[in-house]
Amino acid sequence: MTFDLWTFLLENLGAAGVIGGYISISIIGVSFITFATKGKLSGNKQLGPDWAHPVIGALLGAIPGCGATIIVSSMYKNQKISLGGLVATFIATLGEGSFVLLGASDEASVTANLSAFVFVNVIGIIVALISGYLIDAFGIRFSTREIPAPHLEERCHSKQVTRVVHRFIEQIGFYIIIAMAIFLLPGSIAAFWGGEIAGYDDVAEWVAVALTAFSILYFFVYKFSYKGHNCACNSSAKSTLLHAVSDIATVIVYVFIGLFIANYIIDVVVGVETFDMWMTSSAFIVVIIAAIIGATPGCGGMISVTVAFTTINNFPIAALVAAAIATSGDGIFPLFAANKKDALLITGLSLVIALIVGYVLLALGIQL
Repeated sequence: MTFDLWTFLLENLGAAGVIGGYISISIIGVSFITFATKGKLSGNKQLGPDWAHPVIGALLGAIPGCGATIIVSSMYKNQKISLGGLVATFIATLGEGSFVLLGASDEASVTANLSAFVFVNVIGIIVALISGYLIDAFGIRFSTREIPAPHLEERCHSKQVTRVVHRFIEQIGFYIIIAMAIFLLPGSIAAFWGGEIAGYDDVAEWVAVALTAFSILYFFVYKFSYKGHNCACNSSAKSTLLHAVSDIATVIVYVFIGLFIANYIIDVVVGVETFDMWMTSSAFIVVIIAAIIGATPGCGGMISVTVAFTTINNFPIAALVAAAIATSGDGIFPLFAANKKDALLITGLSLVIALIVGYVLLALGIQL
């Protein structure tokens, strides 16, 4: 069979865009929740009694996205939360992978995604609580130097970007992505009940392709020309939406890359039947690979593993759990900035715990 690159590209652009419809709902919703509550996490007062820190950390980590992990890293520097609370946050978080599981595509049903999301979060919270309390019980504390506080207020700029780039990021691109997300919203809602909207789905397929393509453009302009600056110099709803749109574009780009690579390897390089056989016979290897990928700094690795789970038949849930426990989201970056040794120790500890839990689930034969 001849490989048609153009068709393959369009299919993956569309699949990433469909997931992007759900991602938009999730990220915007979580962004506003975080915006409404982040003031309660600021200040110098310790957050709750000592015994509650692992609970607080685990619950904050369970919030979709990476915002909570960044805030908890700053709280640890200010001695507002214990090391057990910090580790609990990192273990419980799914990072941006949450938004992929909260999404859906032709390759995975909404019900399966939501079941996996609940299962991984429940296991993650339980393991986070156990780990956090053990660490605090033994009085372990690393010698982390000052951790930069997250920039809750936006940074102004004047001559750092051109007017064209500024207008594209904060006006044209911003409203185009919001408009496409709104257009895809009815289809995203209908998909929860397995329904279709007559006359809408054909157009929605092309809007999904456009959303992914435009998100790629927005991502590269934002990252390399705009450099993450934001002219909304206040903690306003518009500022929150600007950050949400940049997060949407970033996650969609990672999802597209993950889909493209995974589907190319499965469909072209290996073959569907052969790959399914590998996934069934070598789940032991899949768990350790997923955990190592998840442990890489940032959310890219976790997104890749989550995309693999939603698109590859027989992908073990144990591997997804291992990756989720191993990942620290973007919250690991403030730790690296302060003390690389401590960040590596925490990452290594999370990886060991992830492998233990992953192989226990694999031995128990748990599947969804």
